[in-house]
Amino acid sequence: MPQIRSLPDGSSPQRHGLNHQAVEDYLKTIYKLARTESPVSTSRLAEARDVKPASATGMIKRLSNLGLADYEKHRGVTLTPEGEQIALEVIRHHRLIELYLIEALGFTWDEVHDEADLLEHVISEKLEERIAAVLGNPQFDPHGDPIPSKEGTIEIIAARSLTLVEAGQTVRVIRVRDDHKGDLLRYLAQRGLQPGVEVMVTSVEPFDGPLTIMVAGNEYIIGRKAAGAVLVDTG
Repeated sequence: MPQIRSLPDGSSPQRHGLNHQAVEDYLKTIYKLARTESPVSTSRLAEARDVKPASATGMIKRLSNLGLADYEKHRGVTLTPEGEQIALEVIRHHRLIELYLIEALGFTWDEVHDEADLLEHVISEKLEERIAAVLGNPQFDPHGDPIPSKEGTIEIIAARSLTLVEAGQTVRVIRVRDDHKGDLLRYLAQRGLQPGVEVMVTSVEPFDGPLTIMVAGNEYIIGRKAAGAVLVDTG
């Protein structure tokens, strides 16, 4: 792991010299984007971080200099094993905090994402371990996302968007994307669309029209954008 003299010490061996929010945020974003595109293009990273491409390129070069990413111009960026380890640790913090805020402090699932975004960078490893122990070392966060292990491994769950389910099929909700605004999460919760719930798609309107679904005996009409946030089993 490179020594980064310009940054203050972190709270664990993986993050030593790297307790810096912007760096960790970029590592986490690259890790998530790489699930569907690898190498991750500069334009896609800039869009995800809501910055100009030049800003994203500058941070990518910094990560490369720190030994946390490999970057090739016109091709994109990938994380090194060290960069991926840090990304998974930050994701572990985030998802444990989300669950703790709900289980211990009474937050709702639409409130915890932004709070966890702030706290994930500052909790110590001792606090992380205490939170995990109190929660019974959970495997999934409130939105159905797998929580990386302390050792830096993560379970990959196969899923598909609810928008890809054909009329007449019954599926189980695996996870709900939590990087959306809280009002969408509240909307989905009001319709029972939460991890573990069975959903029957009764009709699908053509030309990107809405879906009609049945959840716990109740019928709802849901638009494609909202349905796209819901991931279900592969069937």
